[in-house]
Amino acid sequence: MAARMDLDGRPIKPMTICMIGAGGFIGSHLCEKLMAETPHRVLALDVYNDKIKHLLEPDSLPWAGRIEFHRINIKHDSRLEGLVKMADLTINLAAICTPADYNTRPLDTIYSNFIDALPVVKYCSENSKRLIHFSTCEVYGKTIGSFLPKDSPLRKDPAYYVLKEDTSPCIFGSIEKQRWSYACAKQLIERLIYAEGAENGLDFTIVRPFNWIGPRMDFIPGIDGPSEGVPRVLACFSNNLLRREPLKLVDGGQSQRTFVYIKDAIEAVLLMIENPDRANGHIFNVGNPNNEVTVRQLAEMMTQVYTMVSGEPMLQSPSIDVSSKEFYGEGYDDSDKRIPDMTIINKQLGWNPKTSLWDLLESTLTYQYRTYAEAIKKSMAKPTAS
Repeated sequence: MAARMDLDGRPIKPMTICMIGAGGFIGSHLCEKLMAETPHRVLALDVYNDKIKHLLEPDSLPWAGRIEFHRINIKHDSRLEGLVKMADLTINLAAICTPADYNTRPLDTIYSNFIDALPVVKYCSENSKRLIHFSTCEVYGKTIGSFLPKDSPLRKDPAYYVLKEDTSPCIFGSIEKQRWSYACAKQLIERLIYAEGAENGLDFTIVRPFNWIGPRMDFIPGIDGPSEGVPRVLACFSNNLLRREPLKLVDGGQSQRTFVYIKDAIEAVLLMIENPDRANGHIFNVGNPNNEVTVRQLAEMMTQVYTMVSGEPMLQSPSIDVSSKEFYGEGYDDSDKRIPDMTIINKQLGWNPKTSLWDLLESTLTYQYRTYAEAIKKSMAKPTAS
């Protein structure tokens, strides 16, 4: 493998990366990238390894010996500090990050995203190890624009809705809106990491993902996840399409979101890993401001793409409206828009997303259809009477 160079033309030395949450959606894509394109070694920590099994077996793979799986629950495992010490860099991806859990399991959500992350930050700081911590775009909460009158022309002014890492306020709903338990826990761990950097010299980078989409994202209820579970919007809609059910639009699907392709986003993370001088001390939005739609528009586009991918006819009533209370339960609240400002990541790392919303949906739904369609048909088939 030819020597890799960083953005300043210096050779990149092979490093050992302790990746917590390596078995998840983002971790699996990042492990693939690191194995295929770099000489780096990965200590892959997670409770499950289903999404990275193809990287671990057999021993004849070209990267054999460069990835080790450690089955660990970071809540209570004494091996964690030793693994952080063995690595040059720790990447923490572990989190409860499914909106349906935020107001139904607020304690688990707060513990997972704040309490469980504390030892990771502590071990990195005490052992002078670099940390890349995955946060969320939810730390911004609601936009300033959402508090303006509906007919205010200022709502169209980017100053009131574009989210900037260094200047935008973080605005959450009231305490009884437990949906914000996730965002609040994530914001507090960000503040703690930032304080460790300021007071104790921790080298850190914080990543704020804006809806990363692609193959292996989330779970399909009853197939590779709990049957009563509610995944995030894209997997929810995929599940409905695969089962030929109407897509449920919460509160009319008026919330606006941006979506970025996982492979574009992983390029950004690799730049952070290999350019510490440019990434340390920074918080980075990683999203695609060009791929903005309302959730209703997303449902319409996904229905069109799925029809093309599957060859199945469109349902007569492709979507239905449901209330947030009916769908998520008491205590749900939402942010209105999430448009990332890309100035900092562009200046520091020269990164820009490339993939259009249509293309990333086509890639994702092709994967979903090929992976799950048969299993779902079998699960829905009625047993014949004997």
